[in-house]
Amino acid sequence: MGRHRALVERTLTVVNGVPAGTGSAGDARAAGRSPLRADAWLAATAALLAVALGTFVEDGRHLGAVGWTLLLAAQVPLVWRRRHPLLALLAVVLCVAPYHGLDYNHSAAVPVAMIALYTVAANGTARRTVLTGASVVGVTLVVNALEDPHQITEILRISGWIVSVLLLGGYIRVHRQYIAAALERAERAERTREEEARRRVAEERLRIARDLHDLLAHSITLIGVRTSVAAHVLTADPARLDRAAVAKALDDIADTCRSARGELRTTLEVLREQDAGEGRGPLPGLHGLADLVETARAAGAKVDLSVDAGEVPAAVGAAAYRIVQEALTNAVRHGGREVLTVRVAVHDGEGALRVKVTDDGAGAGQGTPGFGLVGMRERARSVGGTVDAGPLPGEGYEVSAVLPMRRDTTGEGAA
Repeated sequence: MGRHRALVERTLTVVNGVPAGTGSAGDARAAGRSPLRADAWLAATAALLAVALGTFVEDGRHLGAVGWTLLLAAQVPLVWRRRHPLLALLAVVLCVAPYHGLDYNHSAAVPVAMIALYTVAANGTARRTVLTGASVVGVTLVVNALEDPHQITEILRISGWIVSVLLLGGYIRVHRQYIAAALERAERAERTREEEARRRVAEERLRIARDLHDLLAHSITLIGVRTSVAAHVLTADPARLDRAAVAKALDDIADTCRSARGELRTTLEVLREQDAGEGRGPLPGLHGLADLVETARAAGAKVDLSVDAGEVPAAVGAAAYRIVQEALTNAVRHGGREVLTVRVAVHDGEGALRVKVTDDGAGAGQGTPGFGLVGMRERARSVGGTVDAGPLPGEGYEVSAVLPMRRDTTGEGAA
């Protein structure tokens, strides 16, 4: 019994020690060998072990030509043990069964049989392992009981080792599946993190583009309008040049440039703070609407502002500010009237902040279309709201937005 136990332990050591002997094809490739080559080396090692046992261990008849042929032939199917586990086991049994039937050295045939059984359990399903084990143990018990009923105890011990090898192979299979599942989960988590990072980068780029568009479009539009005023004053009646009007227009241009430069500096500082992990900084809100209105009035528009709203979430206030800013910019740019009237109304009700900007100009259909309307809708969507824009009957254009205030918005989308 001790000899059989030692043989089984040495056999499992050989199988586990050879690269990819108990692992998958990926393990063999990791060791720099193909599965077929690794199994060929395993078959050669098992053959050397069988020759050594058949030569130096006394456990039955001495091997003759038939015995050596059957013993060495049983090692050959191990080369294809992982490609065709059941066929390899069947080929081993066809060689080992007559070998044991002729009462040759029984210890020499133990390694190859254990390797074949282990391979079936490690590379198959639990159901196939149970059926294979039941078949092998059943046939072993029946044949040996018929030949020598007095050795039933030894037969049961051998069957116990067969079951142990099958259980070990099943455990290795389950462990391998667990490792594969863990690696798959890790890879999936890594892909998810990469996709999340790309999504955040895209959102940040879009947010920066919206901020720069709102800032530069508004400022450049006002500069263009005031430059046109100065040019008109200079060319209308050169003989009676109104120096005060020209100076005022140029001062307005300088003020707009300083304001744009300051807001651009603030935006860049906020971006640097984000890179350093210091937050987004203060957001514009309803308190800044009066400055927008004054800027539009300085550009020659007649603006009426009405604000009837209490405390609103920071992101909602920022979205309202940017929507009004873009609407005023479009009104001044596309109004097409010498005296343009714009009405800005902001009030809260029914759990939402409602913004409406109307003018009596030609409408946004004049000129080259830009990204203003797209930006306003993105601002509204960032806080769960909507924006509607379109021409009014006759002349005029209207922009209306509904920005919900039910949830506590932190400013991630509208900043």
